[in-house]
Formats: sequence, C-alpha cells, structure tokens
Amino acid sequence: MLIDHQTYLCYIGGHMEISWLGHSCFRIKGSQVTVITDPYSPDEGYTLGKPTAHIVTVSHEHSDHAYVQGIGGEPRVVARPGEYEIKGVLIIGIATYHDAEEGRSRGKNIVYLIQIDEVLVCHLGDLGHVLTAEQVEGMGNVDVLLLPVGGMYTIDAPLAAEVVRQLEPKVVIPMHYQTPALKWKLESVDRFLKEIGVKEVKSQPKLSLTKASLPDSTRVFLLDY
Repeated sequence: MLIDHQTYLCYIGGHMEISWLGHSCFRIKGSQVTVITDPYSPDEGYTLGKPTAHIVTVSHEHSDHAYVQGIGGEPRVVARPGEYEIKGVLIIGIATYHDAEEGRSRGKNIVYLIQIDEVLVCHLGDLGHVLTAEQVEGMGNVDVLLLPVGGMYTIDAPLAAEVVRQLEPKVVIPMHYQTPALKWKLESVDRFLKEIGVKEVKSQPKLSLTKASLPDSTRVFLLDY
C-alpha cells in the first residue's frame, strides 16, 4: 500500500471539517449538520469543552465513549446497530465486538458509517478484531477511516494496519492511543505509523476535505486534540 506523506488536503468551496476532541471523540462538521462520535467523561484526562451537535454516535456504553450529557444542542443520540437518516445524514450502525472472543470479555461494539456531504466516514469505535469478509463488503467504499490503534482494549497496531488493508480507505485518522492527556495506558501512535510504513506525519489542528479532494491512495493524518 502506497502512502503519501502529505499532511493536508486542498479544498474548494463547501467542505467537511473533522476535528479530534481526544480519545475516540471527533467532531464531523458538514455543510448543514454536525456529528460528534463517542464523547468521553471528564475522568479520562481529556477536556471535552462544551461542544454542540445535531447527532451523537455511541459505539458502546463505557464511560469513555458514551458521555452524551457532555454534548449540547439537544442532539439525536444513535447507540444501536441499524440504519438511520437524520437531517439528511445517512448513518449505518454495524454490530461488531470489543474483543476477539465475540464479546465474551469486553462485550459488543458498534461500527458507524456516516455519510455527510457525499463523504463516507467510518468510525470503528472500540473494535477488538479484524473485520469479517461480510463486514468489509457491507461497509463499501470508505473515504475516511477513524481507527483505534492503541491496543490494550482494542485492536493493536498490526491489527489496525490489517483493517486498513481490508477497507482501503482514502484517509486514515488514528484514535484511541496514548497521549500526555490520557490518564491510563495505551500504546503510542508510533507503532501503528511504523506498521503501516509512514515515516513522519505532522499533526494538524483539523482536516478539511470534499469528495473531490480525497486522495487517490491511502494517506494517514494525525490530528491535534
């Protein structure tokens, strides 16, 4: 897999903006609608602030992924597998597991496909296993993959790299890894970057993109929290 080390995407006109709020929490801001994924409680070490959203997705009910009371704007909360259309945004929740033992040690997890402004974003939540062929087929052509890489409670760096190879997304944004803010232990993002063959990626405040500006081959971006 060829990975370009360019750390920004050019865009013209309307665009989607993706900001990392820390851990597995992102703000995905389309032209009309804002989605926030997996908001965390104040106990994790990160500071959520007081973001607002139209929609909040929850991959599983652990406190570091399901702190919906931290989000303003009276958002619609999506916390189950299924198909939803909210304010013109198509969301598909796919049932997966938090571990490699079909949920026996850590329970279930929901992967979300979120289609905003013609860009298909996939948030893997706390995925604990590589995907089945059926799941890969069901996810289709993922444009942006929000990918846990820190191991311990999710897939680790080698498995995360395998999931990237399975889905072949245009953009990969790592999440759920060790940072100075996080109060408990995960692996750093460096192992994943090495695993996937990226030598250096400069972190940036946010990523702006359109369907037209997506790269031809997979690129990895690191975002500031």
